[in-house]
Amino acid sequence: MKAPSMPTRRSVLATAATLALPALPAMSATPTAPAVAFDTVADMPHLPWTRQAVIYQINVRQYSQAGTLAAVQADLPRLKALGVDILWLMPLQPIGKLNRKGTLGSYYSISDYTAVNPEFGSVADAKAFVAAAQAQGMKVILDWVPNHTAWDHPWATQHKDWYQLDAKGELFPVTFGEGATVEYWTDVIALNYKNPALRDAMLDAMKFWVREVGMDGFRCDVASLVPIDFWVRARRELDAVKPMFMLAESDAVALHTSGAFDMTYSWDLPDQVFKKIGKGEPGAPLLKAWLQKQPAGYPAHAYRMRFTSNHDYNSWHGSDAELYGDAHQALAVLSFTLPGMPLIYNGQEARLNKRLAFFEKDAIAWNTYELTAFYQQLIAFKHRHPALAAGQYGAPVVLLDAPDGVVAFERRLGADVVRVAVNLTARPQTWRSHALKAWGWWLA
Repeated sequence: MKAPSMPTRRSVLATAATLALPALPAMSATPTAPAVAFDTVADMPHLPWTRQAVIYQINVRQYSQAGTLAAVQADLPRLKALGVDILWLMPLQPIGKLNRKGTLGSYYSISDYTAVNPEFGSVADAKAFVAAAQAQGMKVILDWVPNHTAWDHPWATQHKDWYQLDAKGELFPVTFGEGATVEYWTDVIALNYKNPALRDAMLDAMKFWVREVGMDGFRCDVASLVPIDFWVRARRELDAVKPMFMLAESDAVALHTSGAFDMTYSWDLPDQVFKKIGKGEPGAPLLKAWLQKQPAGYPAHAYRMRFTSNHDYNSWHGSDAELYGDAHQALAVLSFTLPGMPLIYNGQEARLNKRLAFFEKDAIAWNTYELTAFYQQLIAFKHRHPALAAGQYGAPVVLLDAPDGVVAFERRLGADVVRVAVNLTARPQTWRSHALKAWGWWLA
């Protein structure tokens, strides 16, 4: 999503599992989910191609100077050589003009769910991109924005009752909090999932991208702000069209236990560990404490997405250099070897050293692709070792003895044994006769 006030937004997402946000005096907050009883999914299988996968996020606007799907498609052989498995496209749909932010607007302010932003190309271009990626063995998922639309989406005039309305019966910006802490997403208006017709229309739009374009799944924006029973239905009906991979921008346990989603965000690792290391806090104690106190309630089948950056982190928090300094590659190693699925944000393999503008054109400077070999080796290591698979398919982490400042662990699955040692200090260290440079690592 696009909100510039990321700390506030993160607290919204983290507490939204109940789907009950504070009510505003004259406005309706996101509706609470209906009281629906869900069977807990104790053993949710995942598609085989997801189990040791690496996901790669594509910001089409900033990927090239052209900023088109065709330009990204021309680069697919390079992405295949990099080794990534799942391509996550940020929203492709037309962007609203009314109350638009900046010159080009936010990708997450959608004015038509079943069209493509003309800046990026056409539906035919999207279909060609997906087919080309799949022909090279990669899968494609689309960033989906179910909670809100642009002010000038046709639904806002044709179906006003599909939206949340204020006390006067009028549309109002997506709003969180109250009093001095109120936060407005001024370019979007919230949908009303109490209306069955809205649910049908939203699901029909998602099916369009599967049937007509060939998508392999969706990354669902602010997924916790949409009732879980909608997601359960969506997963069932989408899977009937084509087996899906579903990623939620949320850390809500219920999105796993309901069987609606394969993977959720693991904000806890960068927020509680990586960023603090970047600020100079001792890394080994932070990571060990994180490992020993994992959040409760996640079933074994829950995939967690591990990352050092994504579009929100890069644009609103900082570049890898700003956030982590010399520690960045060591932290990337951890994101690939701890349980979960690792994410690469486009440009990280070229040492993306700037915050990409969110509402303006600001193309990635690819330069020398200097970290390509680094990421290729990590991806190959991930693919080579079943113990590093996500969810129930991989092995747990067992901490090993190590000097202060070094974190060492083992993951063992049958005959496959992975050992990892990462030096989380700026001074050389030694682990079991292996010399570790400052911020260095050893993998076997």
